[in-house]
Amino acid sequence: MPSETAKSQHHRLSAGSVGLVEPKRHTFPGPFKLACGRVLDEYTLVYETYGTLNADKSNGVLICHALSGHHHAAGYHSESDKRPGWWDHYIGPGKPIDTDKFYVVALNNLGGCHGSTGPASINPASGKPWGPDFPPLRARDWVHSQAQLADLLGIEQWAAVVGGSLGGMQAMRWSLEYPQRLRHCVVIASAMKLSAQNIAFNETARQAITSDPDFCDGRYLEANTLPRHGLAVARMIGHITYLSDDGLGKKFGRELRSGTFQQGVEELVEFQVQSYLRYQGDSFSGSFDPNTYILMTRALDYFDLAREYDDDPVKAFSHACCKFLLVSFTSDWRFAPERSREIADALMHANVPVTYAEVESPMGHDAFLLPNERYEKVFAAYMNNVAGEVRAEVSV
Repeated sequence: MPSETAKSQHHRLSAGSVGLVEPKRHTFPGPFKLACGRVLDEYTLVYETYGTLNADKSNGVLICHALSGHHHAAGYHSESDKRPGWWDHYIGPGKPIDTDKFYVVALNNLGGCHGSTGPASINPASGKPWGPDFPPLRARDWVHSQAQLADLLGIEQWAAVVGGSLGGMQAMRWSLEYPQRLRHCVVIASAMKLSAQNIAFNETARQAITSDPDFCDGRYLEANTLPRHGLAVARMIGHITYLSDDGLGKKFGRELRSGTFQQGVEELVEFQVQSYLRYQGDSFSGSFDPNTYILMTRALDYFDLAREYDDDPVKAFSHACCKFLLVSFTSDWRFAPERSREIADALMHANVPVTYAEVESPMGHDAFLLPNERYEKVFAAYMNNVAGEVRAEVSV
């Protein structure tokens, strides 16, 4: 008989979860030409799938991850895992991205550090880690590699391409690079390009990494070091921008973790929010590659959807053939609702079908990852309509 602990664990894994999942990997032969002009002789992508691909392969949903995301979007890798995938609240049976209806594909992008080819991988030309020699990437490079993954899976057209933040930028790029290969584009808490303030935050984070003595000009793996302090500070900077003032205030206020302000007592004071940020930075610095962080933030900076269309987003979106769902959050100041409204306006002027929802939330940019009743209802209603279209097509 299973123990009570095992029963509890099984319940945790089975209640609305995709359960235990195993990452897959595939190495694609080159040449794979990048936007920068350089060529990869081959590259590997790590990905996970949830649900079942239907007979005509029309129910595929691609999940594009944000800056620090990866392939593990839902479920658990083992029964001892303390936490599920990063978007588990929204992917699974009966959830907005319903795995009883969709075949969901989540991957670790090219240039990532969770198994896909990236700066920490071995450069076949030198036999050493790529490090700073790894080619710079653009969002379109990710989209082209994702298209090759779709080809591998036999998916000619996605039911939907879905992404939040940097993932939303990839989803929009899909609608322009491969307009016939997706029926719906779901863009959450994103923008057509970064503001100068956003670029400034990213540069400050990169400076924190590169100024760490253990960075070694990006060749820390060869030197057997790791710029953990610099990466931790970079993560702290980024994390502050993902949260809202109201959210931080409600969660921490000016509560102390240690020390006192009692007069006559000299004691070092530490606020709860300081401890929280250090924990976030330390945790991240032990699991993410610094060169990948630099590469990803630069790709964010470089992204400009309308650059090649005379800086006219209406002209850009005139190439799109899919329907759009846009979602923003009221307290998100890094990718403010104004940015989503700009996308919606451009789509409407380009006569592209678009649904837009601005969701009340005190949680800042991170709101797209967190439970929120209205967000869930909007997301679920839209995806249920997508599933209805799939069923209608299959029945024809």
